Amino acid sequence: MVDQYCDAYRDLFPEVRTFENFKHLHAGMLSDIKRKSLPEIAKAVGLHDAQPLQNFLTNSPWSVEDLRDRRLELTLLMLEGRSFKLVIDETGDKKKGKHTDYVARQYIGNLGKVDNGIVSVNAYGVLGDLTFPLIFLIYKPRKRLEVGGIYKTKPQLAVEIIEALLKIGFNFDLVLADSLYGESPTFIAVLSKYEKHYLLAIRSNHREFSLPEQEAKYSVWQEFERKFSDGKSWKSTLNNLRLIIQPYIFWNLIKPWLAVFVNTNFQLGFQKLMKIMNQFQGYITLDSG
Repeated sequence: MVDQYCDAYRDLFPEVRTFENFKHLHAGMLSDIKRKSLPEIAKAVGLHDAQPLQNFLTNSPWSVEDLRDRRLELTLLMLEGRSFKLVIDETGDKKKGKHTDYVARQYIGNLGKVDNGIVSVNAYGVLGDLTFPLIFLIYKPRKRLEVGGIYKTKPQLAVEIIEALLKIGFNFDLVLADSLYGESPTFIAVLSKYEKHYLLAIRSNHREFSLPEQEAKYSVWQEFERKFSDGKSWKSTLNNLRLIIQPYIFWNLIKPWLAVFVNTNFQLGFQKLMKIMNQFQGYITLDSG
């Protein structure tokens, strides 16, 4: 699979050695190793050291833009005109120091807190059970802008991504995003301009708004039951999870009392029950349809 994918990039890397390093780096990034550092990637692909990969990233005369354009060209070709769902979201990586461009103390979504790191706005496509990357843009905090740099909000970066995808020819029928974009009039106006359906989150304390030509429509409240692709409901999934974690919760509630009223058999019974519960395998239902 990696060889087939890499062959499409051969014209971007005329030197055989450069192309081989690209294949090694690509294979390492797709591997299941936990750390994606160059030394670890080198070990995973059978190289004696990481210097060739380092040279490829820093010294080889290849263009990031050309590589990205080629990837998007191949992705568009494989879609064969089919529409997909477009997901807009930001992600971040924790970084020490400030040597990397645009690293700053800011909110990092995947950490769920403010920390020192770098953040990007990303676009993913979802087609059936397949999720594939499209475009990402680095978010540049005001305090880390270069001289003459123009500050852009995350919704503004998302707008640039959407317009770039449309220009290339991608066909997406629904845009999904969280409240950062759902509460952005600029972002919503662009989706409406291109007549794209969207499902955007808003915070519970955020006042709903609509475009000037839109009118609010109200209907009778109806109960909704979440159904997954395997036919199971969200309620049954939660009930199963509750049954598994209840022994541990109750044990922690009762444990302080057992220091006062010692009951060895009771303790052994609870520990045996938790041991049985720990044998359950973790399971997350996926529904990308």
